Amino acid sequence: MKKYNFAIIGSGPAGYTAAIRASQLGKTVILFEKEHLGGVCLNKGCIPTKTFLYSADLYNSIKKASNFGIEIENFSLNFEKVVERKEKIVEKLRKSLEMLLKNHNIEIVNAEVKLVNGERKTVNGISLIDANGEIYECEHVLIATGSEPVCAGGFEFDHEFIVSSDDVLGLKTLPQKVLIVGSGAIGVEWARIFSAFGVYVSIVELADKLLPLADFEVSQRLERIFKMSKIKMFLSTSVQEIQEKKVTLSNGEVLEPDFVLFATGRKALTSHFSPLTSHFIGDAYGSTQLAHFASHQGIQVVENIVLGNAIEEFITPFVVYGNPEIAWAGATEQDLIAKNIEYKKSVFPVSALGKAATEGNLEGFVKILADNDGKILGAHIISKEASALIHQLTIAMQNNLGVEELKKCCFAHPTYSEGIYESLKLVNGKQ
Repeated sequence: MKKYNFAIIGSGPAGYTAAIRASQLGKTVILFEKEHLGGVCLNKGCIPTKTFLYSADLYNSIKKASNFGIEIENFSLNFEKVVERKEKIVEKLRKSLEMLLKNHNIEIVNAEVKLVNGERKTVNGISLIDANGEIYECEHVLIATGSEPVCAGGFEFDHEFIVSSDDVLGLKTLPQKVLIVGSGAIGVEWARIFSAFGVYVSIVELADKLLPLADFEVSQRLERIFKMSKIKMFLSTSVQEIQEKKVTLSNGEVLEPDFVLFATGRKALTSHFSPLTSHFIGDAYGSTQLAHFASHQGIQVVENIVLGNAIEEFITPFVVYGNPEIAWAGATEQDLIAKNIEYKKSVFPVSALGKAATEGNLEGFVKILADNDGKILGAHIISKEASALIHQLTIAMQNNLGVEELKKCCFAHPTYSEGIYESLKLVNGKQ
């Protein structure tokens, strides 16, 4: 019977990051994966979706090339090649991950597993894991089994007309008309992809604004961008009925899309495991379902077990990809209002930046919320490079650096980062 210090079930960002950290700390590690290495992020989420998005953004850029003095004629979209590129990138990264894990002496077992001793460890504190009939003894078990799409409103996926974000990644040809239910990150990103590729997109959102978790000014700007992109929006609306490929909305409108994408969240896959014998990490933990949250948490849990380090709270940035990117960290303005917290705010338009003017990326703003002492409470960005820009403010918030400390930094010109500097100067109402 093989014995290990750590058994990690699931090889997504939480699982493989925890496995590598445990190995770096001198522990023996076995990693179980029933499907492909990389989990949802690499195979069904972040990477394939962003590959599609990059093609969509590039296609949109080519359409506007004449604005920059470049004339391109007779260009066209080859969606089959877009799909082929996506599959090649996923496969390449999967192989790279496998090599990385093996270089850290992590044993990989492709199997679905179960805990032999159920919800209790043996007398000596060891968990027994059964994988294809072989038993493994493990001191610590980390459950990183990820999540799966949820179909809301009492409907169920049929994977043909009512589809999930997993299903659309398998598309080989583009539809003509799509209805997307839900305007979180997944819904917004797929709306952007389909719209850029010339698909007629409608999006239904139960809340009264797009991106319900975002700051209200971010949502308002996104709604304006969608309107300019001719994406049809139905806010404060739900799907009432789906019959014979006809979708009836709560406002009485009837739509006939080629299919309905339910982007209405994900649920943790933990039904076979008990918290009495293991630690849940990543999506399985059941709170923030983001790859970078999962990775950071996985490292913290391993260091807590091995080194006794405390598991500390950390600020997690949220990003919605596409053009322009959307990113935020900390409190929204509506959060502060609801909690009756006094605050100051600044909103600096991206269009005022020299870098934005040279590149033609004029849409968006940098918004900073701070308390009366200059502590940053929240940061919200719509801009080219927002996914990178947000970290400048996240680092400050994590380390309690206030507005005045950040203003001492010298920001390069011309950059989008200057938008942060200018917004910092406006927090106190003066340049």
